[in-house]
Formats: sequence, C-alpha cells, structure tokens
Amino acid sequence: MQGRFKRDGSAPAEQEPRGGTDRGSSPQHAQNPGPAAAGDNGDRAQRPGPTPGGGEEPGTPAPSRGPSDTGSRIALRNWRISTRLVSLLALPVVAATSLGGLRINESMTDMQQLEHMQLLTQMTKQATSLAQALQVERDQSAGPLSNGSKATDYKVSQPREKTDRAKDAFLDATNEIGDFEGDDALESIHASVAQIASQLGDIRSIRKSAYEKDAPSLNTIDQYSQLITSLLSLSQDMAQATSNPDMIKRTRALAAFSSAKEYASIQRAIIAAALPGGSVKEPHLNENDKQFGSNALDKETRAISSFKAIYGSTGESAVDLMAPLDNGNNPEINAANMYAKHILDTPNGIDGARVRSYMDWYDQSSTKIDAMKTIETTLLSDMEAKARELREASQREAIINGAVILIVLGVSLVGAFVVARSMIRSLRRLQDTATRVAQDRLPELVKQLSETDPQDVDTSVESVGVHSRDEIGQVAAAFDDVHREAVRLAAEQALLRGNVNAMFTNLSRRSQGLIQRQLSLISELESREADPDQLSSLFKLDHLATRMRRNGENLLVLAGEEPGRRWTRPVPLVDVLRAAASEVEQYERIELSAVPATEVAGRVVNDLVHLLAELLENATSFSSPQTKVRVTGHALPDGRVLVEIHDTGIGLSPEDLAAINERLAQPPTVDVSVSRRMGLFVVGRLSLRHGIRIQLRPSDSGGTTALVMLPVDVAHGGKQPPSKQGPGQQPGGAPGGLLAGNGNGNGSAGGQRPGGGPGGPRSEELS
Repeated sequence: MQGRFKRDGSAPAEQEPRGGTDRGSSPQHAQNPGPAAAGDNGDRAQRPGPTPGGGEEPGTPAPSRGPSDTGSRIALRNWRISTRLVSLLALPVVAATSLGGLRINESMTDMQQLEHMQLLTQMTKQATSLAQALQVERDQSAGPLSNGSKATDYKVSQPREKTDRAKDAFLDATNEIGDFEGDDALESIHASVAQIASQLGDIRSIRKSAYEKDAPSLNTIDQYSQLITSLLSLSQDMAQATSNPDMIKRTRALAAFSSAKEYASIQRAIIAAALPGGSVKEPHLNENDKQFGSNALDKETRAISSFKAIYGSTGESAVDLMAPLDNGNNPEINAANMYAKHILDTPNGIDGARVRSYMDWYDQSSTKIDAMKTIETTLLSDMEAKARELREASQREAIINGAVILIVLGVSLVGAFVVARSMIRSLRRLQDTATRVAQDRLPELVKQLSETDPQDVDTSVESVGVHSRDEIGQVAAAFDDVHREAVRLAAEQALLRGNVNAMFTNLSRRSQGLIQRQLSLISELESREADPDQLSSLFKLDHLATRMRRNGENLLVLAGEEPGRRWTRPVPLVDVLRAAASEVEQYERIELSAVPATEVAGRVVNDLVHLLAELLENATSFSSPQTKVRVTGHALPDGRVLVEIHDTGIGLSPEDLAAINERLAQPPTVDVSVSRRMGLFVVGRLSLRHGIRIQLRPSDSGGTTALVMLPVDVAHGGKQPPSKQGPGQQPGGAPGGLLAGNGNGNGSAGGQRPGGGPGGPRSEELS
C-alpha cells in the first residue's frame, strides 16, 4: 500500500480497540444526545421534555388512586378556598379598621391640639414678657417725660432697650409656627401674630410722641395699652386650640388677671405722669386723665372679681393665690391702693392729696404690680404644667389605644391562623412534592430511562399525600394522575428512541460493512488497472463510496454511537485536512495553505476528518464552482491550533449566522428537523465530543469563514505544546476573530491536490 493507512482502521498495527466504550446496537440504549465523550454535559434542556415515571409497564395506563377518608363535609380542611380567604381576611381587617380607625383618629386629633397648646403656651409666655416690658416702659417713662426729661435719660432709655429685647424674642418665637396651610387653628394664630407684629412696628412713633407737653397723658397710655391688650389676647387663642374644659377655664382666668394687671399699670402711669419731679414742683392732672384713670380703677376691680370666679371654677381657691394683694398683708400695697383711689375717685383729686414725687409713687405702686406679676407668672406656669399633663395623658392614651389595637389584631390573627393553617399545610405539601418531582425525581427518572432499559427502571409514582375534598385535594389528585401519565409516556418514548437508535446503528453498521467491501474491491481493481480512463473512473467510484461511508457514519452520530476503532498514534494535521478534502465531491476546488507542522491525537483523527469534511462539503456546495475554498491553519501561542475554511459564496445573514452558531454550540435533540441539516448536527456533536470550538462568521472577501479551534490535547497529539513556534507560523498567531488572536500566517504547504494520486484522490489515504 506504499505507506497508506485507511481511515476506518484496516491496518491492525495502527489501531486500538475501543474496549468497553462502544455501546453497541442494543435497543436498550435509548438516545441520550451527546454522551460524556461527546461533550453534552448532561444538559437537561437537550432531553425531550420532562417525562416523569410510573410504576406500570410502558403503554399501560396507571390506575388512578382516589383520595382516602376526607372527613366531614363541614370540616375546616374541606372548606372552599374562597370561603377560607374571606374568613382569613374579614375578621382582622374589619376589627382593625373599625377600632383602629376610631382610636387613631381621636388620638391624632388630641395630639394636634396639644401641639397647638404647646406652641401657644410658649408664645403666650413671650407675649406676656413683652407686655410686661411695655408696661414698665410706659409707666417708668411717664414721670420723667411729663416733667421735661429727654428720651436719652437713663430712666427712659433703659426700659426701652429691655422692651426691644423682649420684642425680638417674641418675634423669634412667632417664626416657630411653621406651615399653617390646611390648619384652621394655626391659621387663626398666625393672623393674630401678624396683626400684633404690624402693631409693634408703630412703637417708634409712640415713643416719639410719648407724654408730649400740654397733651393728655391718656393719648400715650392708650397707645401703649392697645399693644399690650393685643399681646394679652393671645391667651384667648389658646382656648380655641383645645377642647379641654379645664384648660379653657385656665386661659380665661389668665386673660382676666392680665387685664386687671394692665388696669393697675395704667393707674400707675397716669398718676406718675401727674406728679412733679426735678424742676417741676406742682402736680398736673387734667380732668380727662383723671377720668381715664378712674375707669381703669373700676375695670381693675371688675377684672379681679371675674378672675376669682373663673379660677374658682377650676376647683382651686383664689384666696391663697391673691393673698399678697390683700390690703391687710402688705402696707405698701394698701397705701398705694388708697392713694390711687383718693386721687382718681375724690373730687379734689390730686390737689387734696399729699404732694410727692413721681419716683416715690412709682416705687410704691410697683410693689403691687410686682406682686401681680408674680401671680401672673404662677398662672402661666400652671397653664404650662397643665398642658404638659394633658400631653402626657394623650400620649398614654395613644399608647393604650395602640396596645388595644395590637391585642385585637393579635386575637384576630390567631383566629385567622387557625383558619389558614389547614390550607397552608396542604399547599406546602403539594408545593414541596411538586418541586421535588419537577427538579429531582422527574429529571433523574428521565436520565435513567435514557441510559438503561426502561423495563429495568422503577417507574413507580409516590402520591402527594393530600387527601381532602377542597380544591387543593383535587389539584393533588390531578397532579398524581399527570405524574403517572408523564412517566408512562417517558417510558414509551425512551423505548421508542432506543428502537430508533438501534435501527440507525444496525443500518449504519450494515451499510458500512458493504461500503468497506466495495472500497476493498475498488482498491484491488485500481491496482490491476493500467488504462488511464478506466483508472480515472475507478477513482471517481472510490471517491463516491467514501462519501457514502461518511453519510453512513452520520447515522451513528445521530444514534449517539462512536466509531468502533481509533488511531493509536498521532497524525499530521496536513494529512487530516487532505483526508477530509478527499471525502468532498468538489475536492479539486479545495486549496490548503499555511498549515502548521502539528499532529492530531490519534483518538480524534476519525472524528476530526468527518467534522472537517462536513464543513468543506458545505463550503463547496454554497459557493460558485469557479471559486476556490481556501483552508489555512494557525498555531496560537497558548498551544491551540486554529483552522479556517474560507469560501466566497453568497454568505449568510446575521440572524442565520447567530442561529447556526447557537446550534453548533448546543446541538438540538434529534428530531425530524435534524435530518434536514444533518451535517450541522453532526458537526456540533463531534465538536462537543472532543472540546473543539466551531464558529461561523462573515468573510472579509465575501462569503463565510468557518473557524475550527483545536484544543491543546487534540492539536499536539495529546502532549504538551512545543516551546517554540512550528514552521510556517509567523509571530502573533491567527487572524483576528472571536476564536483567534490578531496577526496572519503564511505557510508553504498550500497548492497540493488532496489525494496525491494521478487522476483523483485516494479516498482511504491520509498521506
């Protein structure tokens, strides 16, 4: 044979028996596309659907197992799901919504009122402080200004400075009102504060004209009084911000006492402005001022009476609170009251009284004002304490309401849990069983049916175990029936696939045997034929028989079988390419170039020749007969070898390329559609068997390029790659693409016709 060795392993010295790897043609081997050697990786998606198992013979329907004792119809587990859901949700929702809504709404209202009360309490304290500062400024400056002192006098400027500081503090407190939109109470408070702030802007004009010469003192006193009255009216707004009766009474009592204090302060200012001091030696009280002061004296008495009545209605006695103001307890207060009454209520008035300076009167009357200021501060403190007490009470009530709601919800949820427990148990059992069947039992059973004889596999089905008359029990029973039917169908399908694979294998083996005998006979005739024309015809017949043998081997790949024998020694890559080219009808169009000097592992030779032959057949079939199909090889730096097959055909669309590459990477399950693209399926299966990567991409010159990446253990005969580059390889590796690096290779092995014999290729030769 002159060094020739056949691809099918006819030379005993070059062959290695497959041993136990050949599964043979027994029908008990159902097709499992891509066994371990084919690189299928046991992907579940490649199997024909999840077909569960049953305990009966394939083809025999499994009897339905009805539910056992389901109990009484009125038992909780037999309620309809809609009834259970209504019972589960109605009780806690209705109870929580009705009780919680009322309680929470009431608590929110109280909390909002208390927030208003706290704000008003702070503002009232600031307003009272400002009112007291205005009273001191008005009363203390009345004597000096009425007797000709300048506004720069210390007795005038000092109280004004204190008033300005109190005014700034009050205005700062008003900024804490914040957003009042949608809140009527805050809106009312804001309106009052805005009005007072506007009035406070007039204080400069009041000071400028305060106690002018030959002008009634009541003009200045009334202007101050209007500001003070506006400030004291804020306490009335507090009564509008709360619905608590006790708090309303306290705010009214504070307003009454503050009015009494203001009337007492007016008397102090009028008398101080009328008394002499400094260079002035005679008193000067006109009738209007006297009448104005007399009215203030009467109003003070009525305001004190009103305060005692309102304050007494709160349950507390005003006697102890008003004790410092009683005439018998403090001689200074008693003397001031008598002096004021004598001046303002007697006909002689100030002319019949003992002449004294305004400073003596201011000091004496201030004793009473200070005592009233102390009482006013006490009332404010009591209001603040009461507001704090109400806030704490509201918080306690809110906590109690929340606790009650939680208790009601807890009781409701316990009842709902009892109702839902029976349904949840059945649903969980059904869910767990269905999950185990879908993820574990069914795939394992399908795998066993695919790898062994279905008659040797236990196809019994375990019931879900939910026996009730409700919808869950009916679903569980239906699931058991579906499970048994799926197992029965899986067993039948596995048996059918095994029979089909057995037929494929037997037909392929028989046809290969006949083709091998035909090739042997043709080889014998070729060796004895001398006529060139006859020899050329024999070569064509030899080539046709080789292609028929490859088609027969496709049936073995479809059946999941492997070649019965392998080469034991590595074979040069160029010889593998030539052998693949010799199996293509238009072999003369194939041109080899730049093939690296590397060897292919013997175990892969037959499959690699088959794979490359299918790709070359595709390239020649879908390109013009006048063009060449160029085959190049590149040795990569990492030891892999890239084989490129270029054609100049019409090319493929991006969608078709993506679909073909997907099928090459993950060959589909064998069905009727596979027979239409048998070559594509065979290439994918053979590549997965040996870890060879294949991809199609558009060619730069038009047409399509097939990239075949040989791994290291294939490209170097099962050995480690050499440390230096092989002949014909340029630095940089293969051309760019998804499977190779950048660069190009220009070899010197191209241009030879595959086969090497005169008149055509020798189809059984590799070199």
